[in-house]
Amino acid sequence: MAGCCSRSQKKVKNILITVLRRLHDKCLELLSGADIQFRRHNRLDVCLVMNHPIALVFLPAADIPSFVGNGDVDLGITGHDVILEVEMQDQVTEIHRLGFGKCALQVQTPENGPFKSVEDLAGKRVVTSFDVIAGAYFAKIDERLNLTGDKKTKIQYVGGSVEAACALGLADGIESGDTMRAVGLHAIATVLQTEAVLIKSNVPHRAHHAPLIDLIASRIAGVIAAGKYVICEYNIRRQSISEATAITPGRRAPTISPLEEEGWVAVSSMVEKKSVANTMDQLMKIGAEDILVFNLDNCRV
Repeated sequence: MAGCCSRSQKKVKNILITVLRRLHDKCLELLSGADIQFRRHNRLDVCLVMNHPIALVFLPAADIPSFVGNGDVDLGITGHDVILEVEMQDQVTEIHRLGFGKCALQVQTPENGPFKSVEDLAGKRVVTSFDVIAGAYFAKIDERLNLTGDKKTKIQYVGGSVEAACALGLADGIESGDTMRAVGLHAIATVLQTEAVLIKSNVPHRAHHAPLIDLIASRIAGVIAAGKYVICEYNIRRQSISEATAITPGRRAPTISPLEEEGWVAVSSMVEKKSVANTMDQLMKIGAEDILVFNLDNCRV
């Protein structure tokens, strides 16, 4: 979200939200789940929200941390790696990790080459599109190995095809977030695990925007949780409740209701979507019946 602008005649101040272009569809899905209604005409980079005093601004990922950190916009969706690369981690706060746009920033070398560890690359040439992150990473290795002056690892920025650098002999290793098996490279270290994040400025520039900023952040948290959890409901004999609730403890506690049939209860619990199949298998083993799973459209947790 971004700074203040005004609707042409109503003089209503707007919160601005910057949206990551590269993950456009995922961002729009998230905003829709938070009931932020808008129409973006002809791929324009700015549009007004119809049901809130909010404007959306669509920007490249690298620009968003600066816009948010400098107070030009109120909220932004960008990559965790981008924040570190543009060195804005002290100016912005990551409110939520959003669960999409995940990737690993890795150090990669030729599979049949002599470099088997990052220490083997110390003092050599490394090309990357993330020269700030790579520079900080290899600076620690250089310091640990007491490499100084011309003996330090040489970091070179490449904005295009990073994988071609090794193939052309321009570098001994690369630092990249892409899969490089097709060109005979393999990972020898992971520098960073990253994903899309929702951010705000560390220094509020418009205090009157705070309630709406908190509302939108809360709604987005609900959308994230709804994508992470499902509702699992089942029937179980009363004497097996302790075993069942150990399998499905829920976020706080499961809901347990008596059934008309004596000795039986119904249990309802939030379960992580990624583990629901194993959860159902475990419930079957302890005698649970009528196990049902329901997706969540939205929630507040």
